[in-house]
Amino acid sequence: MSAFDLKAWMQWHLDRVEAALSDGIQAHSAAGLGEAMRYAVLDGGKRLRPLLVLASAQAVGHEPNGVAALNAACAIELIHAYSLVHDDMPCMDNDVLRRGKPTVHVQFGQAQALLAGDALQTLAFEMLTPQDDSVAPAIQASCVALLARASGYQGMAGGQAIDLASVGLRLNEAQLRQMHRLKTGALLLCSVQMGVACVPQVSAGVQNALARFGESLGLAFQVVDDVLDVTADSATLGKTAGKDEAADKPTYVALMGLEAAKAYADALAADAMQALEDTGLSDDRLAALRGLAVMVVQRNN
Repeated sequence: MSAFDLKAWMQWHLDRVEAALSDGIQAHSAAGLGEAMRYAVLDGGKRLRPLLVLASAQAVGHEPNGVAALNAACAIELIHAYSLVHDDMPCMDNDVLRRGKPTVHVQFGQAQALLAGDALQTLAFEMLTPQDDSVAPAIQASCVALLARASGYQGMAGGQAIDLASVGLRLNEAQLRQMHRLKTGALLLCSVQMGVACVPQVSAGVQNALARFGESLGLAFQVVDDVLDVTADSATLGKTAGKDEAADKPTYVALMGLEAAKAYADALAADAMQALEDTGLSDDRLAALRGLAVMVVQRNN
């Protein structure tokens, strides 16, 4: 069996996602709003969430060029992009650098940034519900429900609220884990779940094992993020380094120290790998998910 080429797999899917996102956001729209939306979404970011959607769908037997998973991949990237636009605004994290360029509110003004984020959020659900027969209604409904829960007050938005309320506080590990389970982990878990939802009648055992994979990977991603905030520079990160410490935010590095945080990320990655084993799916089907899990822990930005 030939070795899996993660880079080639990623590039093929990233090209499809980028093209679909570009087609989905018209540059010429009301009062320049489309321009701000495209600035927020296109030509930047790791695209980890859409790649997880596509890898998870592939794991359970979805066609590599299937429409349902591509729509879901684009939708979750739009939600992620909207959250970054709003998080960077002065009323939240007040950041000026994102994906190696000025943040949306710096480039277009606060009002346009707010509207761009709002429009990206609603466009995500539009992409999940195509008006032709390309995606079965049951799959559309499942993906809409998963994404709505993961991005709302029981997920990402709730986690951001906890984050803002926790500045200057010393959270214990359980509190910190819950905050990140919502703020960051919910969308990463949702990426896996939406990929699975694109294929009808996946067994409960496989669904549960892949959900455990998504939960472990989501927390590992955040722990690595906390480590990189301390160890990497702004040019490498593409965003402001050291801002969590400067803002006195609770992080895994602040809680347990740098080396322990690194070890915890490795342990979570091992848990994620074990969950993949527990699916009982073939190595060929799981290869992309395995590769993405390694990439999450070993990344430098």
